Amino acid sequence: MKTILLILIGKRKQAAVQVQKVLTGWGCMIKTRLGIHDGVLENCSDEGLLILELVGDRKKMEELARKVSLIKDVAAQLVDLTVLETKKNEKKTKSVKKTEQPN
Repeated sequence: MKTILLILIGKRKQAAVQVQKVLTGWGCMIKTRLGIHDGVLENCSDEGLLILELVGDRKKMEELARKVSLIKDVAAQLVDLTVLETKKNEKKTKSVKKTEQPN
């Protein structure tokens, strides 16, 4: 299972410093960090998305998400991802839909 923390920053220029301060305090839990925002140079957007892969204690992950979400114009959500395993003897099947070609 992987635990991802999604952080959406609505007013990046004002909130980014506060978000960074919180993340720095919890840095040992952050395995991977990816920051995304639209635009570059003069066209840089004011909204940003952070994607964090977290490790460690679940209660601490929840506390980090709570603290980040207390910042004005910031939303945070924890997401757990798991790949479901299939039985060894079970064949994987793929459904293919055929479409008719016009003449």
